Amino acid sequence: MDVTLPGRRPRPGSFHPLTIVQEEIVQVFTRMGYRVAEGPEIEDDWHNFEALNIPPDHPARTMKDSLYLDVPGLLLRTETSAVQIRTMESQEPPVYVVAPGRVYRREAADATHGSVFHQVEGLAVDEGISFADLKGTLEAFARALFGPERRVRLNPDYFPFVEPGAQVAVSCFLCDGSGCRVCGNGWIELLGAGMVHPKVLENCGYDSERYTGFAFGMGVERIAMVRYGVTDLRLFYDGDVRFLAAFEGAA
Repeated sequence: MDVTLPGRRPRPGSFHPLTIVQEEIVQVFTRMGYRVAEGPEIEDDWHNFEALNIPPDHPARTMKDSLYLDVPGLLLRTETSAVQIRTMESQEPPVYVVAPGRVYRREAADATHGSVFHQVEGLAVDEGISFADLKGTLEAFARALFGPERRVRLNPDYFPFVEPGAQVAVSCFLCDGSGCRVCGNGWIELLGAGMVHPKVLENCGYDSERYTGFAFGMGVERIAMVRYGVTDLRLFYDGDVRFLAAFEGAA
């Protein structure tokens, strides 16, 4: 070793792009007054399915779609909605929480799917909450994350734990809704949402005649891919330093 040679300065690290996007999403909602809630990644059937009004014959409950453990009745959580159930079981309304975290599903890895990914879900339960509150909240979120000119579109959809349910899209931040290579038709689908099903409220001991609420959930990878123009989800997990170096200073 030649101690007279100049030293080699270590390269500084940086946040992972998924961490950057997840933190930005969470910060948008904490500024609205939501608090962050967390829960276990190993869940039981009640919190992951039954309490969420997912019937026993639903395809998501089969071993083809979910990752079960050797311990009977336990599985890797398929969505962070289980955190919403645990939160409602542990406190009286009002409830305003966001639940970020990893989730697991039996998926074949390709450019847009993986068996491990990240979600941020939100829940608001209080007296007098309406669908208008849901739309206003999601509009505020979209504008905070993608720019003040964004518009939000809600199309009817079905989810067992909400009624009514909707798929939420935001006007493209690149072409402003005229259509481009990123959006195709001017809209980018971001998340699913809806009014909390009365049965879900009752499963947690809430009076569904007195309280109403809304819930929403989004995939962090999906938003990161749209925001950064990444075409293959697997790039986030390959550990290629050349790819990750592009996000230095993004946080």
